[in-house]
Amino acid sequence: HVQLVESGGGLVQPGGSLRLSCAASGFPFSTHCMGWFRQAPGKEREGVAAIDSDGSPSDYANSVKGRFTISKDNAENTLYLQMNNLQPDDTATYTCAASVLPYCWRDSDYNYWGQGTQVTVS
Repeated sequence: HVQLVESGGGLVQPGGSLRLSCAASGFPFSTHCMGWFRQAPGKEREGVAAIDSDGSPSDYANSVKGRFTISKDNAENTLYLQMNNLQPDDTATYTCAASVLPYCWRDSDYNYWGQGTQVTVS
């Protein structure tokens, strides 16, 4: 069955860095577009970054451009999100998602979702 398992979250000071991982199984990872979303308490879920099936980064939220980098290791079936210069506004639960579409960004583009990992910047 399909599994997306996030890890790497935690507590970090402003200006610090974290690297999130999303281990995928149960579907052909190399042919799927992947994305990261986040949701802070009391706020709607928002797309953070997306990457095409072949590993070409396709989009970033304006709020993270220049600070976050999405990458995809098709040999290891793992999605990453390198987050630098973290700020308190980045505090949220971060979730990875997979899409059968060649390009993905909107919530409705995704077929599979992970459970999320908490990132707290304080």
